[in-house]
Amino acid sequence: MIFFIFSYIIPNVIFVELFIYQYFRAFSDMNASNLEKQLAYKSRIVSSATKFNRKHKALSFLGTFYAVTAIIVYNLMFLFYRNMKRSICLASILLFFLVSSSFSYPGDKLNISFATNTSSEEPESENTLMLSDTEVAESDAVLVEQTKVDEGVLQEASVIGNPDVEEIDTMVSVNDILSENTLSDNGSNSVSVSDNASFEGDFSSDDWKIILVNKQHPIPDDYEFKLGNISGNMKCDERILTPLFEMLSAARSDGVNLIVCSPYRDMSRQTMLFSKKIDRYMGGGMSYMDAYNLASQAVTVPGSSEHQIGLAVDIITDGYSSLDEGFGETKAGKWLSANSYKYGFILRYPKGKEEITSIEYEPWHFRYVGVEAATVISENNICLEEFWNMYVE
Repeated sequence: MIFFIFSYIIPNVIFVELFIYQYFRAFSDMNASNLEKQLAYKSRIVSSATKFNRKHKALSFLGTFYAVTAIIVYNLMFLFYRNMKRSICLASILLFFLVSSSFSYPGDKLNISFATNTSSEEPESENTLMLSDTEVAESDAVLVEQTKVDEGVLQEASVIGNPDVEEIDTMVSVNDILSENTLSDNGSNSVSVSDNASFEGDFSSDDWKIILVNKQHPIPDDYEFKLGNISGNMKCDERILTPLFEMLSAARSDGVNLIVCSPYRDMSRQTMLFSKKIDRYMGGGMSYMDAYNLASQAVTVPGSSEHQIGLAVDIITDGYSSLDEGFGETKAGKWLSANSYKYGFILRYPKGKEEITSIEYEPWHFRYVGVEAATVISENNICLEEFWNMYVE
């Protein structure tokens, strides 16, 4: 009996639990960018199948079969590609399961029931494991409800790289900004804090410039600041206007035209953007909690956004208006990455720091922290959260 338990029951139970856990964990680890790719692909497949069915109504079953097969194959290939290490581990567990399980040896028949005290000479059924109602109630098993994805929603899903219009506020170019302000465009790389400032490495947590705002540190209830006008109805904390204008002017002198979008947002707009992202993912077939968790990787939870305190601006450029990773490879994205710290701005959500910031890589999102802090962050290749742990008292 002991040998049977260790050689058959335990390997089987471990395999089944690990397989279920890893399968659903693979989908829960999916980030916003990957979901957008899947939605875009499914949208194209469904659209192609719909067109085929309309032209060939007698052969509509072929279009449906093609769409279902293509989506299933794509999901399997995508799952394996994004979880290669996990798939290898599952394959190893499966091999062990096949080698150690009783059905690997057809000659051996086990006629044992755990529901009764009958012996193998009086079997009720072969290889039957029966659980009492109490055992079932105390188990950790969860019945997963399969949600059917609405094909109409998939057809309306936009292709990745073309963000929703509502996610970009009114845009304004450097020419418009500088023409409305008295800052002279002399092409110098002047900064709002002296280049000869002494960086002692000690920063106060009370300094407004380095205030930490994220999911774990929401905006304080008593936080106050005065809004200044960038251009038109676009605003930000008035204390960062001068360094922002200087950075835009310096970029233009280097042949880079920067376009500011989505600076200050109030609570209602941040809530609208976040809710819109959740609705989009739920329309793709996700549960509310999964959609919420995934949306928080792409749009900051309301009350925890740096846009709401006027210290963050999104920046794009001529010929590239998409808020995606591709901006980092543009001339403007590279210029900002190399020079923004000189004016007190940092790339707030850098690549490789996603586990710390809890936000995906956003090469367009820049946050003002002051020249001293920005210089330390840039020289040490760290994010704001790491800066706080290392330098803030």
